[in-house]
Amino acid sequence: MNKLILSLSILLLTAPLVAQEIRLPAPDKKGGKPLMLALSERKSTRSFQEKELPAQVLSNLLWAANGFNREDKRTAPTAVNKQELELYVVMKKGIYFYNAREHKLTLVKEGDYREISGTQPYVADAPVNLLFVSDLAKAASTNYAYTDCGFVAQNIYLYCASEGLATVVRGSFDKKRVEELLQLPASHEVLLAQTVGYPK
Repeated sequence: MNKLILSLSILLLTAPLVAQEIRLPAPDKKGGKPLMLALSERKSTRSFQEKELPAQVLSNLLWAANGFNREDKRTAPTAVNKQELELYVVMKKGIYFYNAREHKLTLVKEGDYREISGTQPYVADAPVNLLFVSDLAKAASTNYAYTDCGFVAQNIYLYCASEGLATVVRGSFDKKRVEELLQLPASHEVLLAQTVGYPK
């Protein structure tokens, strides 16, 4: 009996735990390539290694994409400063909400759901798939919400070009299933996805 209790205790202590909240390191705002060089190297890539992004790289990526660079403004503009767009991060260990104000990730759903964030085979291999979710009740208009997605996507492209990462923006994903998993309010809609990782 004691051996059984000991075995169960060891199993529980050594079992991988999925963090409910991941506090990201402060973004490094001094690195990267010059803008003109990053623009010249910006491209879409559809072949990824399964290697995970280090915490600092993930932190920098999310801040560059749609973090706060001033008290009330973000790195990507939105029409009438509505800031209706938020990011969800789909990784091997789960789906997380990126809380840009506190620069942290909050677990939404535990488990590997990378395959639902795109129909292309490379999506399930890449370490990070970003989902762009818009609160359309808050947005200046649906057209502007899509435009705002473009600003965030380009920020991601430029960061990836600057850091030697691979990325591609995508409109093909299981929208209904994604929105069910995220348990989004009726006014929220997944508009776009973008895959990020190391090039193969």
